[in-house]
Amino acid sequence: MKLNLNLKKKFQRFFLALICLVVLIFQSDIPNLKALTMDNYQGVMVIEELRLKVPADVKAAWLNAEQEIWEPWLSSQDGFLGRQLFWDKEKEEALILVNWKSKELWKNIPMSEVNVVQQKFEDNVKAALNVGENPFQLIYEGELEEQR
Repeated sequence: MKLNLNLKKKFQRFFLALICLVVLIFQSDIPNLKALTMDNYQGVMVIEELRLKVPADVKAAWLNAEQEIWEPWLSSQDGFLGRQLFWDKEKEEALILVNWKSKELWKNIPMSEVNVVQQKFEDNVKAALNVGENPFQLIYEGELEEQR
């Protein structure tokens, strides 16, 4: 009787361990466990989003400086895929969407280099408008990621 009781307990433990193992194996197929952290999405296209205050009377100078300064520089950057410029007549705001092959390539561009190009842009605008300050105030800077 004692031998039968020990054997029964061993079978119970064995089956409990087997059930736990089976559950663990099937749990590995849960999407959350397969999800990658955001750092692993370095190959996913990202869109840089910029919003600027662009008054109607200086819109032409803004577009010209964008074409003369930012466009050639951006075109030479690794990972640059293109960009779109929009202007809201009622708000007198510009929306700039810059497409990058990956966030990693975009963020690898040194800020010191971006600042040099921004200064050239501002100098171009100030000379064209004969003003002392850049009239285009940055309202928002962010990024968008494609949802799948």
